[in-house]
Amino acid sequence: MAWQGKFLTAVKRGTWEYVERAGRISAVVILADHDGGIVLVEQPRVPIGRRCLELPAGLIGDGGGEDNVELAARRELEEETGFAAERIEVLGDFYSSPGMVAESFTLVRATGLRRIAAGGGVDGEDIVTHLVPRGEIAAFVAGRRAAGVGIDVKLLMLLGASLGL
Repeated sequence: MAWQGKFLTAVKRGTWEYVERAGRISAVVILADHDGGIVLVEQPRVPIGRRCLELPAGLIGDGGGEDNVELAARRELEEETGFAAERIEVLGDFYSSPGMVAESFTLVRATGLRRIAAGGGVDGEDIVTHLVPRGEIAAFVAGRRAAGVGIDVKLLMLLGASLGL
């Protein structure tokens, strides 16, 4: 270990340097499907110095007590967006930037959504929720990018066809 903070650990293994979450905690990312649209969130992100458009997400174990992928997904979806999900389906584990970060996340699909609260996050997270029709995602992302909003790499899975992938 090269350095340990409250949330991150910088690691040096041979000549390789990378970071991992302290305690190797993992995250859940939620593909929330509602009435032919996808629920996206936009929030300030200190590392990039601006707001970022993302899928709802959060840490597993962040809620205290016994936590797992499904409980964390439900909690984060409700906190960030105000939607509750009838069903949570695990789609798999992924790594966001494996050459630099050891962090993994579990992607889940949330369906059977119903609005139960305003959303917006907790403790001043300043989260804005967007419900974007599937056919308008590419234009919506382009518009947010033009407005100076950062775009999370995980949105590529929603943009594949529009990028010719």
